[in-house]
Amino acid sequence: MFNKNQNPDQTSNSPRKKWLARLLVSCAALGTGVVLIGALIVILAMTLIYPKLPPMDQLTDYHPKMPLRIYTADHVLMGEFGEERRNLVRINKIPDIMKKAVLAIEDDRFYQHSGVDYIGILRAALHNLVSNNRQGASTITQQVARNFFLTSEQTFKRKLYEVLLAWKIERTLTKDQILEIYLNQIYLGQRAFGFASAAQVYFGKPLQDITLAEAAMLAGLPKAPSANNPITNPTRAKQRQQYILLRMKQLGYVTDQEYEKAKNEEIKVKTSRNEFSVHAQYVAEMVRMMVYDQYKDETYTRGLNVYTTITQKDQEAAYQAVRRGVMDYDKRHGYRGPEGYMEIPAARDAIADAIEDELAKYPDSDGILSAVVLEASPGRVRAVLSSGNEISVTGNGLNFAASGLTSNAGSNKQIRRGSIIRLAQDIQGNWNIVQMPQIEAAFVSLNPNDGAIKSLIGGFDFTQKKFNHVTQAWRQPGSSFKPFIYSASLDKNLAPASIINDAPVSFSGQTNGQNWTPKNFDSKYEGPITMRRGLMKSKNMISIQILNQIGAQYGQEFITRFGFDPDKNPPYLTLALGAGSVTPLQMATAYSVFANGGYKIRPYIISHITDSDGKILSQARPEKAGDESNRVIDARNAFIMDTLLKDVVRGGTAARANILNRPDLAGKTGTTNDSIDAWFAGYQPSLVAVAWLGFDQPRNMGGRETGSALALPVWISYMQKTLSGIPVEMKSPPAGVIYENGDYYYTEAPPGKIVTNIGVGQKDYEKIYETENNNVKDEIFADRSSGMLPD
Repeated sequence: MFNKNQNPDQTSNSPRKKWLARLLVSCAALGTGVVLIGALIVILAMTLIYPKLPPMDQLTDYHPKMPLRIYTADHVLMGEFGEERRNLVRINKIPDIMKKAVLAIEDDRFYQHSGVDYIGILRAALHNLVSNNRQGASTITQQVARNFFLTSEQTFKRKLYEVLLAWKIERTLTKDQILEIYLNQIYLGQRAFGFASAAQVYFGKPLQDITLAEAAMLAGLPKAPSANNPITNPTRAKQRQQYILLRMKQLGYVTDQEYEKAKNEEIKVKTSRNEFSVHAQYVAEMVRMMVYDQYKDETYTRGLNVYTTITQKDQEAAYQAVRRGVMDYDKRHGYRGPEGYMEIPAARDAIADAIEDELAKYPDSDGILSAVVLEASPGRVRAVLSSGNEISVTGNGLNFAASGLTSNAGSNKQIRRGSIIRLAQDIQGNWNIVQMPQIEAAFVSLNPNDGAIKSLIGGFDFTQKKFNHVTQAWRQPGSSFKPFIYSASLDKNLAPASIINDAPVSFSGQTNGQNWTPKNFDSKYEGPITMRRGLMKSKNMISIQILNQIGAQYGQEFITRFGFDPDKNPPYLTLALGAGSVTPLQMATAYSVFANGGYKIRPYIISHITDSDGKILSQARPEKAGDESNRVIDARNAFIMDTLLKDVVRGGTAARANILNRPDLAGKTGTTNDSIDAWFAGYQPSLVAVAWLGFDQPRNMGGRETGSALALPVWISYMQKTLSGIPVEMKSPPAGVIYENGDYYYTEAPPGKIVTNIGVGQKDYEKIYETENNNVKDEIFADRSSGMLPD
């Protein structure tokens, strides 16, 4: 029966309510099921998987791979070796802005969640539903778990393990410990692991010194180290940085004023060309090999810090002196032509890539840059560098290569479109065409009192040639070897005042069994002169007569006291002219004996080695001058030799060095036959230095290229910088030395008891001796003014 009070809408809504009720019940059941299933999975995971998770030893005892680092004595980094660049920094030493920048972009709820951020997961899920820009929800703890224990595969199983590991990490470590590990472990591109290393790699500064803008740029690297790299992709890096700065502002990490300042800050990114602030690649490689011999594969992962005896000031002075000396020689001998040629593509859009690929074969050498010529004429050369920058060279910048710009230049010398040339800027910033030198050089300096090496330049350019000429090049020392023969003669009753005949002599029964007729460098002879004058003028005949007098066998035995190898210096009269083989380091060691008063020292370059925590693992214990057990020549011998070598500088073949205006300098030039090797070995009482130049495949460097003209300027340039501010130090005669008739003698061998007339008749000797000693003094001042003696 029909009820007139019944509402028709209620009748129609009943089925709808029932359907809605059933839907709600179903959803609740489904939700409950999901929760129960989730809970079951969690229970199973905690029961079956959690106990089998790996131990946390890697994290609780965190010792990451740390590279080998090599430093100067004044703690300047000059070399780094290892797969991973990393500086381990404790959380309390990491700047607050760095931590906040990372948290802002990676995990702003890090200090609120327990390893997994459920709110973050929900937020990311909702974002991904409405946006094509995918957003992740992994926490920093999860990233630590993934980096240490898991792969990056996208599977449910891996994600489950990641969550469980995150929980376990959170139960094992504090939040600060987790963040510290993350900030030190994460990969940030350019072989840099951790933010401290990245600050050095990208900005060339310690992490403590970075700005807010730089911190934000670094914080953008973990997500995509290649895509957000400020070196390889500066535009993407800047975009990422701007977003992170905005997030930091939104989270209240920075003020509006700080945000605006950082947003507009111009960031200077460090390039690979100035990776280290000191030019010491030969030193770094030499030290690396020495450390590897001791520590083997641990060398590159243990975090060893090697502190050398090199100082930045000395090393840079040596580097600049060698570069200038080699380039000056190269300019004197003219332009050889382009290094190569390439076909520039006709298609304009293919030119840049083709040039970049071609120039990769011609690496830059410090300020000497490779370039491809786009257009060439006698008045202008237009070329492009590997960076893509286009350079126009005009005026004086073309002078050196003018012979290659003429229409009649040979095909191998002509500069034309496609030529590979070298460019460099002068002091005024003007571009000049130059060329890579073919001649090589070596320079080494050390402390003569303990053997500490202060500088070492093994060649013109390590990237071009890794052969270390200081330690590996066996070359003839020429006249720079003569002082050791003179030293030997002092113990055989000769003295600086001994008169020796400077005249041609023929010797029989030498190396090839035939007569040997040596000559002076300039083929000029002075007749009877003192031994002192003979060394000043670098007279070959005097050295030969001395060795003939004392015996070549004795001479060979005597030079071993200075560290020379007898097998490489056979007992023939040619030994007097430096016809054996030595290395520049041997020469520096040998001259130290004269500089320190007669003691043999052992050169060393590693001062001490520490582990990553600063604990000293090894410490050098050098042999020192003053320890009589290290004495190899009499103190009197060393003193008299010092006076002889000072005269070489005052008025002999090294008179150019008087520009330094120091009376405490001593040394000897050296030039081998046909000007194949050029040397200068010299010292001040606290510093010995040796310069050498020559071609790797021995050949004539040019008739005027002597030790005085080529090697000595390098030595002077170095000494001018390193001895600045060092007081002059003059030596006093030791006991057993007397001064008579204007020269020094052993007490037991005064005038009248020394060998005095080698190659000179007795009646002529008495007449010669009276005036020769004074002539030496006159010559010192006459030759000093010109400074242009050979050898």
